[in-house]
Amino acid sequence: MTPILAESSDYAPFEVTIPPEAHGLRLDRALADAVPSLSRSRLQGLIRDGAVAFDGATISDPGRRVKPGERFTIVVPPAEPAVPKPESMALAIVYEDEDVIVVDKPAGLVVHPAAGHESGTLVNALIAHCGDSLSGIGGVRRPGIVHRLDKDTSGLLIVAKTDRAHQSLSAQFHAHGADGRLERRYLALVWGGPVRQHGTIDAPLGRSRTSRTKIAVTRSDDGRRAVTHFEVLERFNAADGKPLAALLALTLETGRTHQIRVHMAHAGHPVMADPVYATGFQTSASRLGTEARTALARLDRQALHAAFLTVEHPVTAKRMAFESLLPADIQSLLDGLRHDGSLKPSVPQKKRRI
Repeated sequence: MTPILAESSDYAPFEVTIPPEAHGLRLDRALADAVPSLSRSRLQGLIRDGAVAFDGATISDPGRRVKPGERFTIVVPPAEPAVPKPESMALAIVYEDEDVIVVDKPAGLVVHPAAGHESGTLVNALIAHCGDSLSGIGGVRRPGIVHRLDKDTSGLLIVAKTDRAHQSLSAQFHAHGADGRLERRYLALVWGGPVRQHGTIDAPLGRSRTSRTKIAVTRSDDGRRAVTHFEVLERFNAADGKPLAALLALTLETGRTHQIRVHMAHAGHPVMADPVYATGFQTSASRLGTEARTALARLDRQALHAAFLTVEHPVTAKRMAFESLLPADIQSLLDGLRHDGSLKPSVPQKKRRI
């Protein structure tokens, strides 16, 4: 479809002429095809708010069927100020352009304001950092959060700066890599270790019935589908030959709350230092050497890091790949395990060390 579109400045009206091939389409669909920078849901809101006119008369029905040659005017108001307040804080910016920003989030930083965390979040910091470069997600000048990391999980996170970018990134994360555009991989140190080098955990997740703050594996009719793929990168066996710890690479096929942490705990190999899902491993910790045991004691969060992110750029369609090295606290624990004379490290064949 090649609609005729004229645009003169940031907030000047869009003038759209309906082409022959759009005959019979809904108004919101036809306008979304004509103006890629505005999502269909955003256009529906603009139509209902009286921001779209035909021959000088306001149109209020997004479902109105269009005809070739009809001319519509869209007046897009400036984005409203974001509700969260901007807060200046240091950010590790991995990549940024006019459409997206990639951040290496440290452990301890909450992504989005919520009860108990109304300020001091990544969103507050991004509003301050991006300023006027945020064109408005759904009409509000705010960053478009398309995925999240737990407060105490570190690593790569991509955020949309425009409505157009938000649409594409949301679709990519909704597909979870099934269409080949997105890949997310995490690194984790876990207790014990899977027997197989590669494997998949397919177990539905839902709220725990014993604690509303925890997630648990549930029956398929009670939970949401959750699939995690793992690969053992390095094993650390005790003197008796039994696995004590392992370094894993994990790929998500779905994106549920606490998915990796719960799935690994369910498999009997919880993430090391996880304060929620790895309780009861004091005996295992006592078997570590001094260096590893000290590093574990200093690690006040789960040993989980979002290390690799590959996405398709929402505008250029260019494939972008990013990598984040293990942060110092997890690296110290990994080094401690590698240097532990009482353990027998082993690396599966054809796999490089991280």
